[in-house]
Amino acid sequence: MGCEQMVALNTHIYRGKRSQDTCLVTVDGAPLDPRLKIVSVPMAEFEWGYKGGGPGRLAFAILAHHLGDDKKALVSYRIVRDNVVAELRGDEWALNSAQIESSLRGSVEVPMTLNELFDKVRGSGT
Repeated sequence: MGCEQMVALNTHIYRGKRSQDTCLVTVDGAPLDPRLKIVSVPMAEFEWGYKGGGPGRLAFAILAHHLGDDKKALVSYRIVRDNVVAELRGDEWALNSAQIESSLRGSVEVPMTLNELFDKVRGSGT
């Protein structure tokens, strides 16, 4: 099977719809698993349009599904939260796998806080 066929087989459509009571998110028409067993991601209902707990949970769930690996998603979900989910506007949206992949290209996740980075640069970090 060629690369073009493999990419086509792994393309998913993520859709979100906000109602008065809840935000429903699907992948290829089925509910997206929020992966609530992963407690190192904010325990919040799916949400979008800002940088917070709900958008963090949504970004993690989308990325974990997209990558097929919760551990890899933990490393990079903040990139998707900040660059994709926080930018979603309105009560309905749709994303595809290519858009998720594009958000990851060229981004670097720094595994430390800004203060820790400053301490390292200043030579006072361990």
